Amino acid sequence: MTQALLKKAIPGVLGLEAYTPGMPIEELQRKLGVADAVKLSSNENPLGMSPRARAAVAAAVTGTDLARYPDGSGFRLKKKLSEMHRIGPERITLGNGSNDIIELLGRVYLGPGRKAMFSAHAFAVYSIIAQAQDAEAIVVPARPLSDAMPLGHDLDAFAARLTPEVALIFIANPNNPTGTWLQPAEIEAFLKKVPADVIVALDEAYYEYMDPALRGDSRALLDRFPNLVVFRTFSKAYGLAGLRAGYALSSPEMADLLNRVRQPFNNNSLALLAAEIAIEDQAFVQESVALNTREIARIAAELKVLGLTVLPSQANFLAIGFGRDAKPIHQGLLERGIIVRPVASYDMPQFLRVSIGTERENDRFLAALKDILKA
Repeated sequence: MTQALLKKAIPGVLGLEAYTPGMPIEELQRKLGVADAVKLSSNENPLGMSPRARAAVAAAVTGTDLARYPDGSGFRLKKKLSEMHRIGPERITLGNGSNDIIELLGRVYLGPGRKAMFSAHAFAVYSIIAQAQDAEAIVVPARPLSDAMPLGHDLDAFAARLTPEVALIFIANPNNPTGTWLQPAEIEAFLKKVPADVIVALDEAYYEYMDPALRGDSRALLDRFPNLVVFRTFSKAYGLAGLRAGYALSSPEMADLLNRVRQPFNNNSLALLAAEIAIEDQAFVQESVALNTREIARIAAELKVLGLTVLPSQANFLAIGFGRDAKPIHQGLLERGIIVRPVASYDMPQFLRVSIGTERENDRFLAALKDILKA
């Protein structure tokens, strides 16, 4: 009976392995009995969520509105986003996190006989959605470790691999799990090479953490390149990872297609409210970014003193290379109550990805790592 059920599954799904998220603190405590664990594995905001958003959510929980369905159109949040990005609400698609946007793009544009293109060492969900849709994945080799942007996207190589079957291209800027980024001029030059009927999905989940001089104006590119879609999230700098809210900016035509396959109530009421208020609390975002900028520089400097490889990063994490299998180091950190992210599944077995925490959490990580390396 089980085999009969499997035969009915889509072939691409049968070949998939479930995405493995960062280990939660509860799991570490359950497995190893570790108390006071520090989680630096999922690129969350160590300051939590905006106090104003937290207060709004708390007030909403005490009311009666949660017995009703949320606003399926997300009218108020779209209005805030429309004002922030100077774009019509008909060009906005709301997602249950930006991960939801990736799935919507895959459902609209991928299928048998079509190809998705993305870089090696890029976000795992690009590959997952391509395979789930029975589309072929073109994985473009990343820049070599000796490059000025080690393991970064090579857009010239992307352009060289374009074929008529390519329907959807994912570009992560900055990229997870490497932290590497692209110059605005590189992205614009690549867009000029892409045929008008090929969708370019620009994933800017970590946009707020970038140096403003490196960000570019992806919003302006949307008016020049109708095949571009830009998506962001409230899970990182805005601190709403537990509520799941993200969005895409695109042409009205593309937004219409995405909304045709979007679940009617893909954002719950609390997520919509928290995101709306979080946009208003830019002081909290600035505080979060300032902490990250300060701490990522400090940690990178200390790691380099230890002789480790530290990839350049414009996100809220660092990819650290040890020159050997990183599994024992990962295990040693777990035993000391520090949860980081192994990235062997990204074909980076000698690296660990470490999220930037509070100063105290980062000190705990550094102390534990030094203890392991000297053993």
